[in-house]
Amino acid sequence: MTGRLDDLELDSLKQEAIGWVRRLTSGAVTAAEAEQFKRWRGKSPEHAAAFAAASNLWRDLGVAGENVRKRQRSVGSHSRNAGVGLLHRRAFLGGGLAAATIAAGAYVAARPPLDLWPSIAELSADYRTRTGEQRDVSFADIAIRMNTRTSIAREPSSSDMDRVRLITGEASFATAGQGRTLSVIAADSEIAATAARFDVSYLQDADGTASVCATCLQGELRVARGAEATTVVAGQKIRYAANGAKDLHQVDVDVVSAWQEGVLVFRNTALKDVVNEVNRYRRGRIIVTNAQIGGVPVSGRFRISRIDDILTQMEQAFGAKMRQLPGGIVLLS
Repeated sequence: MTGRLDDLELDSLKQEAIGWVRRLTSGAVTAAEAEQFKRWRGKSPEHAAAFAAASNLWRDLGVAGENVRKRQRSVGSHSRNAGVGLLHRRAFLGGGLAAATIAAGAYVAARPPLDLWPSIAELSADYRTRTGEQRDVSFADIAIRMNTRTSIAREPSSSDMDRVRLITGEASFATAGQGRTLSVIAADSEIAATAARFDVSYLQDADGTASVCATCLQGELRVARGAEATTVVAGQKIRYAANGAKDLHQVDVDVVSAWQEGVLVFRNTALKDVVNEVNRYRRGRIIVTNAQIGGVPVSGRFRISRIDDILTQMEQAFGAKMRQLPGGIVLLS
């Protein structure tokens, strides 16, 4: 079996349904395509059932992947030696993935659609949070607050430096300032600090491309990408886009770090960007199919624990139409 869902023996209707799941979660659905999908799904009960089955398949794979992670964690917790535990968790990954594949009738892809289950890289992480979960981690003189859908791996350290890799997601780091340097690697960027508190994110933007952001909350950071290094001080945020473009600017620290208090704060933020952020905290995906609504500025303060309340407010404030679909998919037009 190869690494593509298309290799499964599916009839044409099921393959069409999977194609729609992929298209609806691509982030580039137009209003015309959304109407085309509604017509396709409404052709017959078989069409609607095929789409529901395709959505459930992704969800079932997500459960299988989550079970692998739990088994990995169990294996690691029984090891007395931290280094051996790390080896066991990663060595177990191969067999665990195979078992999950058989159980689900498919396999975990390297870049899973719909974000309903973790990628292979995320499953190999030492610390990971699920959708909507936040977690505190500490080791040596480092305190880490992990946000939703975040995966972190510990890297080999030296006598004067601790290293971690942010595989995906967002986390806040705090160093004790005891002379040791903390190095956080995200994609091709490295953020280093000796006495600081800072946020790092490696996330997909609304256009589907990934970017690395580092925000200095206290102290000072050295952010390096290739041969270029930039000093970032408290109240500044640096962003590296996928194409290499760099943006350094001032930010409101209270807004940037609000997620640590269980709150999302938006100030004149385009609705499409608000949706992109909200999608990180809920299962499935909200898709804006109306470009005009997508550009409407949004300001507000929302509790992460009640994240779906924002959908109701979008309906009431902007007259948006909301359509709920299986798999947590919501079309907003």
